[in-house]
Amino acid sequence: MADSPRPSSPSFEGNWRLETSDNFEDFLYDCNVGLLKRKAAKLVSSEHIIKQEGDNMDVNVVATGQKGKHQVYTVGGSFTESEINGEEAEVSTCWEGDCIMEKHKTPSLEYTLKRELQDDNTMVLHLESPKGTKARRIYKKVE
Repeated sequence: MADSPRPSSPSFEGNWRLETSDNFEDFLYDCNVGLLKRKAAKLVSSEHIIKQEGDNMDVNVVATGQKGKHQVYTVGGSFTESEINGEEAEVSTCWEGDCIMEKHKTPSLEYTLKRELQDDNTMVLHLESPKGTKARRIYKKVE
């Protein structure tokens, strides 16, 4: 019998625009991101366009003035992507309650990202650096 999606998987589907960012520059510093990239990242607005069918995620990240990224994965599996420091990361994913946990690992760093729905119109990305610095990026659903 094939694995079926979790019966109670929350839906992250929609277009989400960054509203606020807390402690993001310090998080990037701990991830060895250079000064110019940290300052630029602080100014960039981003949008996550998410399509979801059960555990199957299609996440398109669009950032003003920067190269975006496209992630296609099944929660419980893994994928690779380029990080802001230019390194390739192996990203493993899993459900933690109603949140999607991502563990990003490159040759020089490892960090976690937790994607959480605060309510129907608010998505929060919780990031934690290798040194324990925590950042939050709060997104609002747009029509």
